[in-house]
Amino acid sequence: MSAGKKGAMLGVGVVVLPVILLFSYGGDDENTPRIGAAGLDVKQIPAEYATWIEKAAKTCPLITGPVIAAQIEAESGWNPKAKSPVGAEGIAQFMPGTWKTWGVDADGKDASGKPDGVADPYTAGDGIMTQARYDCWLAKKVKSYKVGGDPLRLTLAAYNAGPDKIREYGGIPPYAETQAYVKSILSLTSKYTAATDDGGASGFGGRVIAEAMKWKGTPYSWGGGSIEGPGNGFGKGEGVKGFDCSSLVQYAIYHASHGKTLLPRTSQAQVREGKHIDPSEMKPGDVVGFALNGAGNYDHIAIYMGGGQVVHAPKPGQEVKVASISEFGSAPKEVRRFG
Repeated sequence: MSAGKKGAMLGVGVVVLPVILLFSYGGDDENTPRIGAAGLDVKQIPAEYATWIEKAAKTCPLITGPVIAAQIEAESGWNPKAKSPVGAEGIAQFMPGTWKTWGVDADGKDASGKPDGVADPYTAGDGIMTQARYDCWLAKKVKSYKVGGDPLRLTLAAYNAGPDKIREYGGIPPYAETQAYVKSILSLTSKYTAATDDGGASGFGGRVIAEAMKWKGTPYSWGGGSIEGPGNGFGKGEGVKGFDCSSLVQYAIYHASHGKTLLPRTSQAQVREGKHIDPSEMKPGDVVGFALNGAGNYDHIAIYMGGGQVVHAPKPGQEVKVASISEFGSAPKEVRRFG
């Protein structure tokens, strides 16, 4: 949908697809995440904004720190003085009419150091806190419509197209811009996500899990899916848009590596890539191949989440889901690590 029709939207008028922006702080290894209180890899965030992102992430559970950071990158590239051709303002790119309704004074100070009482879209703290406030309102609004679909995807679509369009279409509207916006933000979210579980996941492993989990509930489609997302399958997957087991793994590894690692398409080929890991030493984010129909024929593949669980695309008629690794019984396993 064009920016002129967004109504209560932040938009610039052109969806900004994922661009990898790296901010160097020196010192430790560039691949080592710095974990913030909101599950952030704060190394990816300009230092002056990290505290605001963590504070904004406390507004409501659905809108996490990585989601807020991803939106800011897409909207303004972290530029608090940004102004779009259609008049969207500040780090979070609010249109003036929307800002008038939602703007909060969170950051500005007067000469004495006290709050200045002015909600300014060009003041980064004000913009970030307003963004979270508006996101959380949208999440609640969309939930009230009782439409099917992932709540975060629906909220992001409402952020782009307006909540009324979610109700009108009973889900994400069929606008190319809105669909690209949702895909862009979800892809960028993994960039800002640091692993926080106790399973010892690396930052890369945490991103692999995040990339797979954002498709939870997506139909299984034999032969369907790719690094571009869900796709129509063939044979047993004809007419079904989704993922099969290996395309889900291919997607997750590709996007977790920011496009640096493209795995082969089949599970049998994927288990020959990366680094072999003994099953007793699995960590979250590792890829697990299962030989369900005979030793050496790794005909199913999944992503280990820790705690004895995997995320995978199981079989026709089912959806991407989390399962216990015990469901695969004593089937031979081949564990590979990437990143």
